[in-house]
Amino acid sequence: MATSQLQSELTQINSTHQQGNFRFALVALTSLFFMWGFLTCLNDILIPYLKNMFDLNYTQAMLVQFCFFGAYFIVSIPAGALVGKIGYQKGIITGLIIACIGCLLFYPSASYGSYNMFLFAFFVLASGITILQVSANPYVSALGPAETASSRLTLTQAFNSLGTTVAPFFGSWLILSTVEHDDKITEVGEVIGQLSVQQQASAVQTPYLILAGALFVLAFIFILLKLPLLGKRDTQSSAAVKGSAWQYPHLVLGAVGIFVYVGAEVGIGSFLISFLTQDHIGGVSESQAAHYIAYYFGGAMVGRFIGAAVMQKIKAGKVLAFNAVCACILVAAAMLSAGTVAMWALLLVGLCNSIMFPTIFSLALHDLKQHTSQGSGILCLAIVGGAVLPLFQGMLADSIGIQLAFIVPLLCYGFIGYYGLIGCDAKRPVSTEMA
Repeated sequence: MATSQLQSELTQINSTHQQGNFRFALVALTSLFFMWGFLTCLNDILIPYLKNMFDLNYTQAMLVQFCFFGAYFIVSIPAGALVGKIGYQKGIITGLIIACIGCLLFYPSASYGSYNMFLFAFFVLASGITILQVSANPYVSALGPAETASSRLTLTQAFNSLGTTVAPFFGSWLILSTVEHDDKITEVGEVIGQLSVQQQASAVQTPYLILAGALFVLAFIFILLKLPLLGKRDTQSSAAVKGSAWQYPHLVLGAVGIFVYVGAEVGIGSFLISFLTQDHIGGVSESQAAHYIAYYFGGAMVGRFIGAAVMQKIKAGKVLAFNAVCACILVAAAMLSAGTVAMWALLLVGLCNSIMFPTIFSLALHDLKQHTSQGSGILCLAIVGGAVLPLFQGMLADSIGIQLAFIVPLLCYGFIGYYGLIGCDAKRPVSTEMA
């Protein structure tokens, strides 16, 4: 949707004095950010679980993230077209229903003990979450004055981090706690070993049935809610837009920034449990290690509140670069040390991650004007970094070990530092002033 259309929608809604509806709608949307953060973080719990159950190497285990975040690349453009036709609220309902179906698919995947079926379930679940993201992010931006859009999005993103903080405890309690018990059974021959696989798989069914029920209830609630009707594309205003967002270097570099950031965050989260369970690092069990993931994502939640206040006084690009440099130092420490130093160094990277996604996103969209909608779509496609880079990190882990494989996120944070200092201020095309 072009910026001119968004402005006209805001003018129309503000003229009807629906500020109360804005607050109510934002509260409802906050639940969505929490839910998809919760679902995304559960991947980090399931990766070591499925790795043990199907005897996978690290590359094969990272196919979970490949299928999950690959959905962003495949579904983002169709999702944008769909939301443009039906609007934000119906887009949210559609996304919730598809995500509910994805959760239900975990039941037959576990029953048949099929890793390929699990991967398909992850893809369907992520497709629903992609539609939610395409609908909810611009909806939050549209519900109120444009000058406070960033603060609203940062606040809702904090509740997304709350979901990622809570999820490890849920996953550890219902899923990973069964692994240690069942691992003792798998040592007793092939027949009993196969029975153990089925038993381990069944532990996934109850949690995802609960999540499917929660998503269905949310979809039903959003059907009943009376929210501002936004998001339908004005085809006439869209046709009037000339040029392309690709001509803006700071957007292209920002898309690379989103690609490497999501890849680094997902890669670290995916390997945290395997990293912490190593004898020379933490030496803890997988269910115990899962609790530490809450520190990683909890740091991101706390950092977003802090970062929102800091960026009111300090330029966002400088804050981004500072966080990226700190992340590089912490990842390097995790790679080159051992014991509690390595463990807490990697966990503290979550605090540095906090402001990166919303900051890169907003810096990349700055000055795009009528190309903002296209630019937002490009940035959503770049989330596919969460599919590609963890898979590459898995290949390195198989060949040189988990610890040295963190060179991948180290390089990613290096680029993010460059973008914060230089890339975000790349020269705009002359047409920017004429738009």
